[in-house]
Amino acid sequence: MKLEHLEARIEAILFSMGEAVELSAVAAAIGQDEDTTRKIINNMADKYDSEDRGIHIIQLDGAYQLCTKPEMYDTIVKITHIPKKYVLTDTLLETLSIIAYKQPITKLQIEAIRGVKSDHAINKLIEYNLICELGRLDAPGRPLLFGTTEEFLRCFGLKSLDALPAINPEKLADFRLEAEEELQLKLEI
Repeated sequence: MKLEHLEARIEAILFSMGEAVELSAVAAAIGQDEDTTRKIINNMADKYDSEDRGIHIIQLDGAYQLCTKPEMYDTIVKITHIPKKYVLTDTLLETLSIIAYKQPITKLQIEAIRGVKSDHAINKLIEYNLICELGRLDAPGRPLLFGTTEEFLRCFGLKSLDALPAINPEKLADFRLEAEEELQLKLEI
């Protein structure tokens, strides 16, 4: 089968699905092995990026998605009337960071780290489709577990959670020391 025909089939799959498609599913649909399919998709992604096109292919945790380039957003908003961007306040970013690094995590664990109630922040992050419920913890009360979504990866330009920046060990030690000092102050009061 000609390369152009394989690319057209991949493009049709990614366009019609509208969400990330696992590499194995694309490979099976076009009748090729995963390595060949990955090379074709990466070649297509390079072509889209090098040309003045409105679309590009992104990789999300072993899956691929055809998306509009971010610089085209202002043009699309004019026709769709979708609000331009969600506002992520410091509270939302703090909560999202905790979930991203500690997932799967319960609301109680999030609140223990933050030191305050997190209902509003969690509900907003779910509304923005940046986090979702992953199931329930096998513990008394069976609390909900939260984790990030593909939309989170897409919004922050990450291929997978492994691409999250590593926490600086020195900063981590400073945070731990601050937390211990705060706890000691609370115990003395």
